[in-house]
Amino acid sequence: MNADATMARHILVVDDDRLVLASLSRGLRDAGYRVSVAADGENAFKIAVNTAPDLALLDVRMPGMDGIELGRLLHEHTGTPFLYLSAYGQTDIVKRAAGHGALGYLVKPLDIAQILPSIEAALTRAAEIRKLRETETQLNAALAGSRETSMAIGLLMERNRLSREQAFDLLREHARSQRRQVAEVAREMLESAEKLNIHNGVKGIGASRKRKP
Repeated sequence: MNADATMARHILVVDDDRLVLASLSRGLRDAGYRVSVAADGENAFKIAVNTAPDLALLDVRMPGMDGIELGRLLHEHTGTPFLYLSAYGQTDIVKRAAGHGALGYLVKPLDIAQILPSIEAALTRAAEIRKLRETETQLNAALAGSRETSMAIGLLMERNRLSREQAFDLLREHARSQRRQVAEVAREMLESAEKLNIHNGVKGIGASRKRKP
């Protein structure tokens, strides 16, 4: 794998087995990733809060806070995407824990060459989820801060049969292409729509007058 392509990716590896922790972290570093390690859930959570890794690999069975509980905390408090590391025979436990937001699981023993595609797929999916969350946050802020933006989004939804998120993306991209504020573009869009409605209304009145005997 091209190390340049993964250089900026930060992976947190959590496992109480020192041998697994050392071999996995070494293999990931050799593949070009930036790696942080923790041997227990408590330290792993602190690292996640302080460093915001792109992905965490969590061993399911650990003393104290296990991987399932750690995954729940990451999902609820940091938004850190994660994969579970499970031994053969633990997959039923992992599947039951999927509701905590895991992107999947890897079965031990782990071979770096074999798990890299799964890690890359998880990183890609995590980036997509992050983008959706950012869009939702920006959309909610825009709707709360500007009645005109909300109306413009509704207009785009109606005219183009778009979802609310799609309409906001369209409005935002249009504003970016013109290097203008979303609210400004929304206001202009509503003014244009109003002028068009008035124009069509005048035309309709004129047509009705012509039809009168």
